[in-house]
Amino acid sequence: GKPDKITVGVIAIEDVAPIYLGKAKGLFSKRNIDMTLQVGSGGSASISGVVSGQFQFAFANITSLLIARDKGLPLKVLANGNASTGVTGKDFGAVVVKADSPIKTPRDLAGHTVSVNNLKNILDTTIRASTRKDGGDSAKIKFVELAFPDAPAAVLNGRVDAAGVVEPFLTIALNQGARAVSWCLVDTAPNLTIAAYFTREQTVKGNPDLVKRFTDAINESLAYARAHPDEAREILKTYTKIPADVISKITLPAWPNDLNRASIDTLAQLAKQDGLIAKPADLAALLP
Repeated sequence: GKPDKITVGVIAIEDVAPIYLGKAKGLFSKRNIDMTLQVGSGGSASISGVVSGQFQFAFANITSLLIARDKGLPLKVLANGNASTGVTGKDFGAVVVKADSPIKTPRDLAGHTVSVNNLKNILDTTIRASTRKDGGDSAKIKFVELAFPDAPAAVLNGRVDAAGVVEPFLTIALNQGARAVSWCLVDTAPNLTIAAYFTREQTVKGNPDLVKRFTDAINESLAYARAHPDEAREILKTYTKIPADVISKITLPAWPNDLNRASIDTLAQLAKQDGLIAKPADLAALLP
């Protein structure tokens, strides 16, 4: 029959390189899926797009999905999105400070202003966790919201004391003389699952064949990107504005096929501890 036309909500960041690569390699079309990728501003936009029916599927970070599920939104995770590399000093996200900053370790962030792209989300959650793990008082961190592209300059000119950033802004900041003081994703849990592809429960129940084909295509895309990192870097030129010389230097996230359920449970416990969700997360309802 005719291909199933779907729209998938994504973000213009390196994390979603596998789905762009999978589309380019025909991994969706061979499963009779005609996929349009629509770029949005972040996890909340992806979630509202799925709930409204604008997107059949989308990509969002785990903390956003936990908060949405806590609010009663019937979302279901289908496949992994991306994960931390699990390697201190070689991950795609970190907290950076000026070279001459008195902040040396995660515990030193207490009492300082730290920017993140979205408040009450995965980045400030993991920065708090990293600070606590290092013996610091995470309640004394003042978080402010600042778009990633503005963060490196804000650190260097002293507008903020530190910034939580991800690639390519991590490499950009380090190239400008900043210094990493917290590898917060690594510190939070081993091989932390960062994001996932998801849909509505209604779609899972109403069109299980499409859901299976989409999930299979995502999983094959993840495996392809993992096996062909040079192609993953190359595809970034088609949907991001990252300069080519920076693309060659950035650290790619990990793209495992399996969700790290233990790490998602850690994020759920942190979300409850930090007041992001009102009740303990029902991971059995959220996860496949």
